[in-house]
Amino acid sequence: MSQFMDSGENTPLLNDDSGSLSFPSSDDSQNDEYKSRWRSIRVMYFTMFLSSVGFTIVITSVWPYLQKIDDSANASFLGWVVAAYSLGQMLASPLFGLWSNHRPRREPLACSIFINVTANIYYCYIYLPTSQNKYHMLMSRALVGFGAGNVAVVRSYVAGATSLKERNSAMANTSACQALGFILGPALQAGLSFIGEQGVSVKVIDLQLNMYTAPALLAALFGVINILLVVLVLREHQVDDYGRHIRAINYVSEERMDVSQETEGNIDRVAVLTSNVLFFIIMFIFAVFETIATPLSMDMFSWTRKDAVLYNGIILSCVGFESILVFLLVKVLSQRIGDRPVLLGGLAIIFCGFFVLLPWGNRYPAIQWADLMNYTVIHETFAPNPAFAPTPVSNSSFEPTGCPAEQTWCQYTPAIHLAQFLTADVLIGAGYPACNVISYTLYSKILGSKPQGVYMGWLTASGSGARTLGPVFVSQVYTILGPRWAFSLICVMVLGAILLLGALYHKLISFAVRHGRILE
Repeated sequence: MSQFMDSGENTPLLNDDSGSLSFPSSDDSQNDEYKSRWRSIRVMYFTMFLSSVGFTIVITSVWPYLQKIDDSANASFLGWVVAAYSLGQMLASPLFGLWSNHRPRREPLACSIFINVTANIYYCYIYLPTSQNKYHMLMSRALVGFGAGNVAVVRSYVAGATSLKERNSAMANTSACQALGFILGPALQAGLSFIGEQGVSVKVIDLQLNMYTAPALLAALFGVINILLVVLVLREHQVDDYGRHIRAINYVSEERMDVSQETEGNIDRVAVLTSNVLFFIIMFIFAVFETIATPLSMDMFSWTRKDAVLYNGIILSCVGFESILVFLLVKVLSQRIGDRPVLLGGLAIIFCGFFVLLPWGNRYPAIQWADLMNYTVIHETFAPNPAFAPTPVSNSSFEPTGCPAEQTWCQYTPAIHLAQFLTADVLIGAGYPACNVISYTLYSKILGSKPQGVYMGWLTASGSGARTLGPVFVSQVYTILGPRWAFSLICVMVLGAILLLGALYHKLISFAVRHGRILE
């Protein structure tokens, strides 16, 4: 490990300016500058947290909401709706990254959050049009994703405002805040499900406040708070690998300072490209899992729309809590064994998660047409006295449950057991956060102290591209061929990522180590 990566450092979560870290100087101005730097970094933590909440607070209810507002929507269109968020983020990330490289970061941040707030309000009203509601949902999710392009700005800020010694901890904290939002979002959605599908009418603003619109409205409120923090608290800071302040090119309010020679040298473009490819695969496989979780559970376990929102909200909240523990563990492991072994281990765990999810056994999922046929037979039998006709237990609310008959694989593919589903949640919930935080940390180290806005924008765009293609891929393959084909192909992709990492393992080192400034 680097001589600057003290294995004894135990920086607590979100408490970066205490413990083993000391002020760079006793001078009051440097003292204030140090405090201002960490205050701004914490605003970035909070921005990442709210961005995550804004996405996950509706993710478990998108599918049932889509079914409710537009009968013509199917699982394939759900893939496009989920992908729209990532497509918007993919387009916005390089733009916001480039903007942040040349202007104060509060500008792209405030602009992107405002777009996010507007898009969430739009989402609340997509039920009003008399037709084509599914396309309004598609547009609203694309705009929310465009606003989420600020993730590149957040991570580039944290990378540029921390020394090499501080960066593992700061990046882990950033991802931990993202995971906290990942927990709170589904938990809030599950808590708001008690409002029900009908909810209450707010005639003053012509809004139907129910379990689908309330979370989006809450996300918009969070966005307003975020804008105020960015405008009032955030300040520009840039340090080199040793923690010495250098002039950021977008730091327009201070006198010019000499740029440290630590930024000199060429970036290893093979390492940059490899990092982007690995990150694409990591985000692709997780996008597949988060997209298919609700339809899969409804097909395999015969959950109703309301049950799926509640139970998947609880499951995702538990996975998010697990992620927090993984981030804390990663902070320790990366100090002791390095970033690359942690990344390799995370990919291996993800492979196990999808392998466990493969269908097996002799039990098959309940078919929706069986419910409807039973209901028809029962009522035809009791036609003279329909009042005495019993109500089918599996469909007492007249909402079809089970695996749709039009998905022909339902009739010959074994059912996935609840134990398999939960085990896969635990494994993927452990492997993904480890890979995610290490990907960002290692990438920032490969880039060094150079302005990272554009490069982080491309990495975020790579992940967003994966989150665009992943939902479309899984919705098509799952609908036509079933979970066996879908999850087998994912296992092959993960194996490919492991082989790529092994082949270019020696290239994925920090900028300072590569140029001999720090010993590994």
